[in-house]
Amino acid sequence: MNLKTIARAVAAAFLVVAFGYYLLHGLTYDGPDEYGQDILAWVGPQMALPIIALTVTPIVFAFTGDGILSALTGNNSAEYRNAGVGLGTVRAVRHTGVTLNHQPQLRIDLSVEGADGKVFPSVAKLVVPQHQMAMLRPGVVLPVRYLPHRTDKVEIDLSGDQRAAQHAMNEAMLRKGFTTRGKLDIAERGIATQAVVQTLSVPGEIRDGHTRVVLGLVVTRPDGSTFTARTEKYVPPTAVGHVQVGRILRTHYLPQDESEVVIAIPISA
Repeated sequence: MNLKTIARAVAAAFLVVAFGYYLLHGLTYDGPDEYGQDILAWVGPQMALPIIALTVTPIVFAFTGDGILSALTGNNSAEYRNAGVGLGTVRAVRHTGVTLNHQPQLRIDLSVEGADGKVFPSVAKLVVPQHQMAMLRPGVVLPVRYLPHRTDKVEIDLSGDQRAAQHAMNEAMLRKGFTTRGKLDIAERGIATQAVVQTLSVPGEIRDGHTRVVLGLVVTRPDGSTFTARTEKYVPPTAVGHVQVGRILRTHYLPQDESEVVIAIPISA
C-alpha cells in the first residue's frame, strides 16, 4: 500500500469516526435540558471533531491527487519511483483546473512506447511552472515511468536519470532502424565535443514520422583544431530546428576514426 492510499484511508477513517462520535453523542445525550429541547445534544464541544474532519479530509485528498505529491516533493510517487522507463509522445495538453502555488496542473495525453516496443495510450498529470508550459506541445517526447499491469496512467519521469532515459530512447531507435549498435557504441565510448552544422539536406525519406537529414559538420577536437564530417540522422518534427545550418550540436567520435560522427539531440526536443 503506497503513501497516497494510506493518507487517504486515514483521512476517510477520521471523517467516519468524527461523525460517528458526533451522532452517537447526539442520540445518547442524557444531560440537563436547560432550553426545553435537546440542543446541547448537538451543539457544543462535540462539534469540533466533525469540523476538523471536514477541513482536513478535502485537503488530504487534494494534496494526494495525481501529480500534486510529485510537485511538492520533486520526486515520482512511491508506486512509480522504480517503475520501468518508457517514451511518451505528447498528443494533447489541457488544464485540470487545479493549481498549486499559482502553477497549473496539466493533463497530458500520451502515446507511450514501453521497453518491449509495445505502444499504448496513457495519461499523466503534472504541475508545471508557467514558463515551462510552452515546452509541452504535441510531438514532444518525454521519458515516463509506467507499470506494465496498469497502462491507463503513467508519470513523467522526475528522477533525472538521464542514462535510463537515453537507454530507452536508444532501444526505441534501434527497433525502428533509426540507428545502429555501432553508432550507439560511438556515443557511449567516443570523445564528447561540439560541431557546427555547415550544410543540411533533406532527401525526403520519412520513417515512422521521423525525417532523414544529412548534415555537413565542422567538428572541434579537444585541442581546438577542427575537421569536417558528414553524418545523417532521423529526427522528429519537433527537433528539425535543432539541426539547422549554424546550430551547435553535441557530438561524439572515436579519435582513430573521424569519418563517423554521431550527433546527440535532447530527448525532449
